[in-house]
Amino acid sequence: MFYTKNGAPEESDLVLCTITKIQYHSVFAKLDEYSNKSGMIHISEISPGRIRNIFDFVKEGKVVVCKVLKIHPKLGHIDLSLRRVSEGQRRMKMDEIKQEVLAEKIVELLATKLGKENKKVYDEISGHVLKDYEYLHDCFLESINDESVLEKQGIPKEYIPELLEIIKLRNKPKEIQKKEDLTITSYAPDGVEIIKKALKNVEKISDSINITYNGGGNYNITITDIDFKEAEKTLKKTNEAIEKSFCKTDCIVEIKKATSSN
Repeated sequence: MFYTKNGAPEESDLVLCTITKIQYHSVFAKLDEYSNKSGMIHISEISPGRIRNIFDFVKEGKVVVCKVLKIHPKLGHIDLSLRRVSEGQRRMKMDEIKQEVLAEKIVELLATKLGKENKKVYDEISGHVLKDYEYLHDCFLESINDESVLEKQGIPKEYIPELLEIIKLRNKPKEIQKKEDLTITSYAPDGVEIIKKALKNVEKISDSINITYNGGGNYNITITDIDFKEAEKTLKKTNEAIEKSFCKTDCIVEIKKATSSN
C-alpha cells in the first residue's frame, strides 16, 4: 500500500500492525499506516488468560489489528494491545484497509489509462484528498452521488472523467435475488394462453421481475435488485398480482418459497 498517515496515532486508536520481533514477554510490531512508527505489545496484552507460550499466539510477519494503549512522546514508545480489540472492531478495521486497497487499485487503473507512473498519480490525488478525508475510498464513494466532489478536492481536471468512470465501475452495487417456485394448473381449453397473458402482465409491474417456464406447469419467479427490502416488496406485489390474475379463472395456483441468492 502507498497509504500512510501523517504524525502518530492517538490513544485508543485502532491500528494495523505487522509483527516484526517476538520475545518471551513482549512483541514488537510496525505500524503499517504510519511512516517509521513501531510499538510494543506486552505479553499481558496478547490474549486474555495465562499465556504459556507466546509463540502460540503471534508469528513474525503476521498482520494484526491493535489498540493504542499509551504513547510516550519523549521516548518514542507506543504501547499496544491485541486482546482489547474485539472481533467486530478487527473486522471493521480490516474492511477499511480492504476498501483503501481497492481505492489504490482504482488509481492504478487510472494511471495505466493515462500512461503515467502509478505512484506519481497516487501522490497527486492523495495529496489533495487526504487533507479532508481519512481515506481515499471515502472520497471516491461520495463522488458516485456527487461528481463535483473530485473537482472540489483539487484533483487535476484531466483525471476526473476517467477516474469517475473507473470508480463507478469498481463500486457497482451487488445484486441480490429473491426466488419462488410457481405451479399453475388449468383445465380450460385455452388455459395455456390464459396463463401466458396473465404472467406477461405480471412481469410488467417491474423490470426486476423475471418469470421462466420449467415445463409441466412449473415456473420460477426471480426478483433481482440491489436492495433486499425492495426485492421483498416487489416479490410480495408479484404474488398478489398472480393471485388476483387467476382468482376468477379455473386455474389452480401454488406458490412455494425458493432459495434466495446473491
